Amino acid sequence: MKLSYPALTAFCRRAGIGGKPAVPTGQYHFEPGQEMQHDTSPHEVVLGGQKRPVQTASAVLCYSRMLFFQCFPRFQRFDCKVFLTEALKYFGGGCATVMIDNTHVVVLKGTGADMVPVPEMEAFAERYGFVFRAHAVGDANRSARVERPFHYIENNFFPGRTFSDWTDLNAQAREWCDRVNGKYKRHLRAVPRELFAVEKPRLKPLPVWVPEVYRLYQRTVDVEGYVSLHTNRYSVPAAWLGRSVEVREAQDRVELTYGRQSVSHLRVIDAMGQRVTTKEHRPPRWTGAKKTDPSPEEKTVSQLAPDLLDYVAALKKRGRKQTTLALRQLLRMIREYPQGPLREAIAEAERYGLFDLDRVERMVLRRIAHDYFRLKGDDDTGGDE
Repeated sequence: MKLSYPALTAFCRRAGIGGKPAVPTGQYHFEPGQEMQHDTSPHEVVLGGQKRPVQTASAVLCYSRMLFFQCFPRFQRFDCKVFLTEALKYFGGGCATVMIDNTHVVVLKGTGADMVPVPEMEAFAERYGFVFRAHAVGDANRSARVERPFHYIENNFFPGRTFSDWTDLNAQAREWCDRVNGKYKRHLRAVPRELFAVEKPRLKPLPVWVPEVYRLYQRTVDVEGYVSLHTNRYSVPAAWLGRSVEVREAQDRVELTYGRQSVSHLRVIDAMGQRVTTKEHRPPRWTGAKKTDPSPEEKTVSQLAPDLLDYVAALKKRGRKQTTLALRQLLRMIREYPQGPLREAIAEAERYGLFDLDRVERMVLRRIAHDYFRLKGDDDTGGDE
């Protein structure tokens, strides 16, 4: 007897041949304060007028379903600690366990129950009194509490919204979480914030002092007076050129320290090759040194002949010689020649706009030639006795 292929496969399905037996599904039950689930998912948003990909990090309390999420351009270990710190502060405490997928951000080696976290992340978890746990590879149902809200975020928060920058994006995300956590959920038959009132007393309290998450780097100030960090450049005082400085990168600022001195800048979250410059770090260029104090020669002239200061000011602007040399020549003339002829000559030179001191000196010499260089026969008493 010949059978068609559809008939054969239908018979195999009915007889249970070639397939795995069906297993009934179950559900996970969590006590208040028992577990928080954390994961990330890529999305696209309109940020600064441009459509770009972002990493959405989410955290959900498994009992009350309280939701908190933030967005990042990338999600590294530093960003993970920043997000979890903000989530713990938002909830006002933490659970005994934080369930994650097998991400390399937290996992050092192993998967599932054999997962070993990175020592840095293990120390972070110890500070807040929880431990990281990873679900088995492929067991997505184990982290369904945090997986399900990603679809809700993508279809209810991002559509129709635009954001000016990262600060605006995360501020709107926090406001949206506040609103959503206060709404009635049909699948819960309750409001998450009302369930949270029961769960909050069971959360592990935050430390008295919540330390700031930061990264440390060592950088050398370049010849332009900038320090480079993630392609962005931050200005420092000109006295730090060529020095090795400590760079402390926090969530919203970058602090640069040299010795006991430090400067702070707002952190540029994107790696965009931007320059962040403080006005005090950049003195005006190409203006030359402004000499507000008069030179020693000018001071001496003002002491010996204060009535010649107007001529000195004009001489500095219109003189053909270098100012210092011209002032020295004028000072010599004041000291060597009689004051009367000298002032007459300078007054005449100033009247005609003459600032060639060599010609002025000849004018002085003509005026004093009769008195200083007397020849025989110039007067009645000049002959020999």
